Amino acid sequence: MRLALVLAASVVLTPVSLQQGDPSRRAAADSQARRAAADTGARRTAPDSSARSGAPARPLTAEQQRIARRDSILDSYWPVKGPEPLPGSILPERRIVAYYGNPLSKRMGVLGEYPSDQMLKMLDAEVAAWEKADPSTPVIPALHLIAVVAQGSAGRDGKYRLRMADTLIERVAGWAATRNALVFLDVQLGRSTLQAELPRLAGFLARPNFHLGIDPEFAMGADGFPGKKVGTLDARDINYAAEFLQGLVVNHKLPPKVLVVHRFTQRGVTNYRNIRLRPEVQVVMHMDGFGAPHLKRNTFRQYVKAEPVQFVGWKQFYKAKNDNPRTTIAEIAALKPKVLYIQYQ
Repeated sequence: MRLALVLAASVVLTPVSLQQGDPSRRAAADSQARRAAADTGARRTAPDSSARSGAPARPLTAEQQRIARRDSILDSYWPVKGPEPLPGSILPERRIVAYYGNPLSKRMGVLGEYPSDQMLKMLDAEVAAWEKADPSTPVIPALHLIAVVAQGSAGRDGKYRLRMADTLIERVAGWAATRNALVFLDVQLGRSTLQAELPRLAGFLARPNFHLGIDPEFAMGADGFPGKKVGTLDARDINYAAEFLQGLVVNHKLPPKVLVVHRFTQRGVTNYRNIRLRPEVQVVMHMDGFGAPHLKRNTFRQYVKAEPVQFVGWKQFYKAKNDNPRTTIAEIAALKPKVLYIQYQ
């Protein structure tokens, strides 16, 4: 959905997109549409123009009733039984609102699409909107940087990924400091591994306000090609990342880290029941799909809510070609389980 070729020296970008045009991704979206054609997010009544104008709302269709019944079952899975939050934990008492992308690209997300001053003012506005919508949950702003970018070409080492320079990470950290914001470093593996990529980022992740994101979509294993198919990560990979963060927390006496795992397909995360929760790391399974609100709710229901891990997140696109219409803040805030990480792209 946001794969790009990034040549750091010349800042040449050639996006190769799964979200925007890959046939397999479109087929998956079409399948979702068929499954969720009548989905209204498990509301008791189906919204329409007459309901908005004050006239009686239409009764739920049989499909909507089925979805409502399933939602009531899924609600019983939450909250997930896990370790009690340690002092300094962000979740569940606070909500994170993050801007995602890479400053070298205007097409990989809002973080690089606008001049930094304008981008930060936009983030301020989103934080204020969330605080108004849910005053009971304080909001922390964040900048979510793609620090390892999957590539359409092999590169010198054949790993189909490009590591961003430390100077770029420091630039984003400087922006974050002006807002007392968190920084997430996102890893798109290509044919590399977490074992190869995370140690290089340890110096940054050892800072109290730095956290981690990992993206199964671009985890190709030994022989896949980013942009040609959707990748996958297993529970053992997520456990490795969590254990790595846990080590940093313990060794450096840090507050707990947040680990965001992007997901929009069934195979994106395998063996989720084997993900091990630990008090030093808070795991967010992040609904990373695009589309109209009912499609995104269906993705959220199938791949995040129905396979509970710990906390949940939601991706929101600004561009109409991705989310049209956009899901409103009120609609996201009404979801169960409560969405505590919101990512804008």
